[in-house]
Amino acid sequence: MLAPAAAAQPAPVTVPPDRVVIKAGDVTITEAQYDEIINGLPDQVKNRFRANRKQFAEILAKLYILSDEARRRKLDQTPGYKIQATLNNDQLLSNLVSDEIKAETKIDEADARKYYDEHLRDFEEVTARHILIRTKGAQMPVKPGAKELTDEEALAKANDLYKRITAGEDFATLAKENSDDSTASNGGLLPPFPHNRMVPTFDQEAFKLKPGEVSAPVKTQYGYHIIKVESHVTKTFEQARPQIEKTLVPQKAQKTLEEMTKSAFYDPDFFAAPKPPAPPTLSVPPAAAKQAAPVTPAAPPVTPKQ
Repeated sequence: MLAPAAAAQPAPVTVPPDRVVIKAGDVTITEAQYDEIINGLPDQVKNRFRANRKQFAEILAKLYILSDEARRRKLDQTPGYKIQATLNNDQLLSNLVSDEIKAETKIDEADARKYYDEHLRDFEEVTARHILIRTKGAQMPVKPGAKELTDEEALAKANDLYKRITAGEDFATLAKENSDDSTASNGGLLPPFPHNRMVPTFDQEAFKLKPGEVSAPVKTQYGYHIIKVESHVTKTFEQARPQIEKTLVPQKAQKTLEEMTKSAFYDPDFFAAPKPPAPPTLSVPPAAAKQAAPVTPAAPPVTPKQ
């Protein structure tokens, strides 16, 4: 029997862009303005408020009504407000120009190729299969009905499977029958992975193998792995170019911003590191000082010569 199809999410209602969708005090917001406000939000909240229009509308209405009341009370005329409002405005403009500079930043081919040549390792990728024999204490649970193996038992089983594979048995079939990893149903096949995606010992062994080669059992915190590399490729410059751009554009844009702001002046006295406090002096009361004065021994009597 076929499972019923999942209920489709209802599409949001659309209205003309110039239609007023919020009224709060003297403020009116059209659909187009509402959408523009949503687009200016940080990514982490943007999608939440797009999915819950009413919640964000209530936040906006409260903001506009209370700010209107603050103006009625002339709070917008106070020095504190003016300083904070200017700072908030400058922060917004700073963010906008930073985004624009980043969007304008281009990486020429010579710089991109230089980065590619110096970071070839970052563009290597391996596709592999593996068989995992879980050891006692590993993070993943024991398979239902399976025995929890000690380290010695797991290694013995992994070594036996390695011998069977090198003798010609099919790796994928043995993975389906024996692997404790979730990839067992797929013959142990892992998605392509770059350097440092896997745990260190697995990563090192996988990138040493040539396509078609099989590793002896490799120990990780999960147990013993037998690895078979299906392919080991390095992306071409053209394939790697988007990844290079993603790395270099923010770096170059940051340098541009630092160059623009390096002329700022900071008063050396005002911003100097605080001086350490002077060590306390030991003050001795006069009476105590008198008592503590060293005693000079009396000179011996002088005996006149006969």
